[in-house]
Amino acid sequence: MTMLKRAGFQVKPVKNPDWARDEIILACQLVMDNGWKGLDAQDAKVVELSGLLQLLPIHAEADRNEKFRNPNGVARKTFDIATRHPEYRGKPTNGGALDVAVLMDFLARPDEMTRVARLIRQGIAVGELQSLAPTDDEVFDDYSAPEGRLLMRRHQAHERNGSLRKKKIASVTQRGGQLACEACGFDFEEVYGDRGAGYIECHHVVPLHEAGEGRTKLSDLALICANCHRMIHRRAPWPTPEELRASIERNHSADRRAAEAIARPRRGDL
Repeated sequence: MTMLKRAGFQVKPVKNPDWARDEIILACQLVMDNGWKGLDAQDAKVVELSGLLQLLPIHAEADRNEKFRNPNGVARKTFDIATRHPEYRGKPTNGGALDVAVLMDFLARPDEMTRVARLIRQGIAVGELQSLAPTDDEVFDDYSAPEGRLLMRRHQAHERNGSLRKKKIASVTQRGGQLACEACGFDFEEVYGDRGAGYIECHHVVPLHEAGEGRTKLSDLALICANCHRMIHRRAPWPTPEELRASIERNHSADRRAAEAIARPRRGDL
């Protein structure tokens, strides 16, 4: 295949890529709206979703064949989801663990997941998500993103917005505040000296799937260190910086009690 590509031939893959979470979220919404029943390939909603999925930038064009997310494939996915519903009594069709995971998310948090699906659809419609194709150097290894990969990536892009971060830092320093992590108290300048002066990461306290679209206010942002930032995003539901700080304090309190117990002289040592 590599030799054919080098010779100028366009080689299409035999098998299309696996469905990503973002795609399954959109398919699961269709199934939920249909009373948790699968839909036929001729259904207008399936045909519409097929066209929408082909606009998502998750999978490279070179990895798609001519049947990529066609109505037949979308219809099959709706049955993969529908037949994994807890109340389905027949034999489930072929599906994956991710189908079940997204289904369980919809059953547990239907309103939240419906908002996620709406945000993905809106992002595709206005072209915001079409420029957010995943890159090879992205780190998404163990992130648990309720929004799906594309909204998570847009969320991170917002957090890395240089102007917003600078304004948030300026608003804190102008009030005489300290650039310390709001969760653990880590201060980059204290630890690293001049190299760490003025540095800290910025985090959206309310995730996109909860906040929806709108302008970001400085009060929506929290100053946070890289470690705490990673821990917040690692697993849903995402804790707020205050909730993470409370967790850290509880753990430290338990560590102190354990250390005191170890240091306490035993009865036989007296």
